[in-house]
Amino acid sequence: MPNKSYEYMGSELEVFSAANNWRAYWQSFIRPYLGNRVLEVGAGIGSVAHSLNSGDIPSWTALEPDPSLFSELEKTLKSQIALGSVRAYCGTLEDLDPTQRFDTIIYIDVLEHIERDREELSKAMSYLENNGYLIILVPAHQYLYSAFDKAIGHFRRYDKQSLRLVIPKGLNLDKLIYLDSIGLFASLANRLLLKTSTPSLSQIQLWDKWMVPWSRLIDRVLGFRMGKSLLAIYSK
Repeated sequence: MPNKSYEYMGSELEVFSAANNWRAYWQSFIRPYLGNRVLEVGAGIGSVAHSLNSGDIPSWTALEPDPSLFSELEKTLKSQIALGSVRAYCGTLEDLDPTQRFDTIIYIDVLEHIERDREELSKAMSYLENNGYLIILVPAHQYLYSAFDKAIGHFRRYDKQSLRLVIPKGLNLDKLIYLDSIGLFASLANRLLLKTSTPSLSQIQLWDKWMVPWSRLIDRVLGFRMGKSLLAIYSK
């Protein structure tokens, strides 16, 4: 049943769904860690599941608590749901069968929206199969926190230290890297100069078309030590 107690504050998901270069970039890091049973927490309008699950993953569970977003998710993933490769639920971890287990649990730009992030990940760990992976992508650096973050309900941004503090014991670090070094400077400019609360489609397209490809090159040169996003992969 829809969770009517939750309503997502943002309106940017449709705009960011056009960021094809960015999506391909971060997905290239996590694809090797996707098992046969994937749980996506905070699946939004279904963009991640639509692009990552091309039919080669037998079981993808898309969990989204906002009824309006869930309705859009069902439309986006209609064919995959019909084929049975995707199961969609409107709710949170609390609404799942506690006996379910997943090979991979992913939070893609979701954890920053959850006030009690440490408790959330502890709960997620109970659904993670042994030798499974927890994958988290979050916005990086609290000093970049802007009107945009506030407008879409971000409680915080993360750095390596602050993210480590909320990871449950019993998980082993496989990867912890910053992504999008060029985007970091664009975000800083927005924070200090533009101060816009919602990026326009043209701004997203500019960033995705020109900045992300350069970041893919420069991030490697810098050893993934700086960027506007932080990617973490932990194993159980």
